[in-house]
Amino acid sequence: MKPAFSSFLFGGDWNPEQWPEDTWEHDVEMLEDAHINEATINVFSWALLQPGEDRYDFSVLDRIVALLVRHHFNIVMATGTAALPAWMVRNHPEVIRTDQEGRRHVFGGRHNFCPTSDYFRRASGALAGRLASRYAGTPGLVAWHVGNEYGGGGGLCYCQSCAAAFRTWLRRKYGTVDSLNRAWCANFWSHTIHDWEDVVPPVAYGDGIGENKCVLSGLQMDYRRFQEQAQLSCFTNERDAIRLHDGITPITTNLMGTFKDLDYFEWAKQMDLVSWDNYPGMDTPASFTAMSHDLMRGVGGGRPFMLMEQTPNQQNWFPFCKVKRPGEVRKLSWQAVAHGADTVQFFQMKQSLGGCERFHGAVIDHSGSEESRVFRETAALGAELDRVGPRLMGSRVVSRVAIMFDWQSYWSLEGCVGPTAGFSYPQEVHRFYRPLFRRNVAVDFIPSTASAETLKAYDLVLAPALISVLPGVAERLESYVADGGTFITGYMAGIHDENDLVVPGGYPGALRKLTGVWVEEIDALAPDETIPVEGLTGGSGQGLSGRDDGSRPAGQIVASLIRCEGAESLASYGGEGFYAGSTALTVNRFGRGRAYFVGTPLDESGMEAFMDPILDDLDVETFDTPQDVSLSIRQADDGTRYAFVINSAPSTRSVDLPILKGGEDLLTGGTMNGPLSMEPYGVAVVRLA
Repeated sequence: MKPAFSSFLFGGDWNPEQWPEDTWEHDVEMLEDAHINEATINVFSWALLQPGEDRYDFSVLDRIVALLVRHHFNIVMATGTAALPAWMVRNHPEVIRTDQEGRRHVFGGRHNFCPTSDYFRRASGALAGRLASRYAGTPGLVAWHVGNEYGGGGGLCYCQSCAAAFRTWLRRKYGTVDSLNRAWCANFWSHTIHDWEDVVPPVAYGDGIGENKCVLSGLQMDYRRFQEQAQLSCFTNERDAIRLHDGITPITTNLMGTFKDLDYFEWAKQMDLVSWDNYPGMDTPASFTAMSHDLMRGVGGGRPFMLMEQTPNQQNWFPFCKVKRPGEVRKLSWQAVAHGADTVQFFQMKQSLGGCERFHGAVIDHSGSEESRVFRETAALGAELDRVGPRLMGSRVVSRVAIMFDWQSYWSLEGCVGPTAGFSYPQEVHRFYRPLFRRNVAVDFIPSTASAETLKAYDLVLAPALISVLPGVAERLESYVADGGTFITGYMAGIHDENDLVVPGGYPGALRKLTGVWVEEIDALAPDETIPVEGLTGGSGQGLSGRDDGSRPAGQIVASLIRCEGAESLASYGGEGFYAGSTALTVNRFGRGRAYFVGTPLDESGMEAFMDPILDDLDVETFDTPQDVSLSIRQADDGTRYAFVINSAPSTRSVDLPILKGGEDLLTGGTMNGPLSMEPYGVAVVRLA
């Protein structure tokens, strides 16, 4: 497909307004020495651009832009609206958020605007329009960056403006209070609504039980939907203001992977291209980072995405800020490209002298030296990307396997009061993704509402913890499996409808016919408790790498007590409990396909033992590599395939894969004729023969 940009962007956030102007030129020259060709500017500059209600001053930004143009940089121009100026909060206190405890915040922080504030929308739209009018057509302008990390750190707003707008939103959705009461099961605890004015957001001093749970779960779900749509309206408000003056430059905002508050499938529909910020923790497995890249590619419909931010070194918000090991940033950067990124960008270009991010990593550190390890590694990476990146741009990941990531289920699962407090929806999705990553299977992410035509493109579709089944989803899945597809779901699936009400008639509700099981009970396990699962063979215990480490599969968090209604039992619970020997995993022949039900969250060896035979039976491309080594493939429109071999371990690995033989190693210029020795955090990019 046609790339979004004419060159491979290598750069990131630059905040020269935080430094004396006589340092700017030297900074740009240093960045050029690191092969950096792009700068994202003006991310948090509202107070400089608009020092008063009716006063604008673009003089500093004009000089920054002129400097970048003179040096032929690509420019990503942000609208600067993610942090409110002090004068605005002073003159219009309603513009800032009110927390769940009912406290209206004061000036400070960022991502702090009320998403229903009329003044915020007018002011932010006006600023975005003025910026577009002034800078549209600027040489090197390649993208507009609206706001910043919407929802990040700010939480939901519970002010009176939001309460009133929420009531209007509910009236449009339900029409009558009777319909609202039915949707919320409002007769519970005498919560029947008789007048729209009786509706109160889920505040902590009302029905809210912490940030995620609520007395009426329907209230909580609807308030999340409402707040998400309100924030999206703030984005589109600025986007539309830009479009009045610039009809062609792509517009984006930086997403945050598995961030909970915003349904990114809905956001991507309003964006020209998806960009996101990748900040794995020190103990984040490579598979989770890969999953997050795949998710971001998926919300963008499979198109290449922008890696808008990552750190060149330390991340400053951890209690212990470990430095990235030699080669680690290079590995993370190429991993992003392997999973669909057409840019590699950092936060930040230069470390600030003050503020809470002064110890966050940067290309130019406080020493200002090009001799620092981080600068030299960045320059080497930049040289590689400058040489190889353009060949990869526009190529896509081609997959026959899809995972449903469903924000409604995310909110619902983590909002349940029972049967356990042990669920993290992203971790449950990762539980199913990890064995696919281990076999180097390409994975797409799709919404649960994906069309029948979309489902047909896949041999295997997985729906982990799909607790909320929206209208039409079960029917499309039944048709997909009946036509020969393979479907995997399991514990907690199908329990709720679109209103977060339990589907009567037994779990898994709308998926009961497809899976051929009735989950009669759900047992919750203590945090340190597991339950043996017997009857599974294969997986890591018998070795994708030929080992037998003695591990035996076990379940955790919950155990579904299953009655088979046409399904075949594949494994059973062990131990000494009353349901020992009963069914733990099933398969149901449905039409020409199969539907699997996983009754308990299996540990890593259990998931591999379960998934391996399924993958081996399907016509899905797999590659068995040593532990910690991954292989990903991108394919160009002309059929050319590029393989990315990445070692995520701090030790050497040897890789010998037939698919690589005869290929061109784009990083070294050599030909692949034998086993590949991968240094710690090593990378190979191979044009396949």
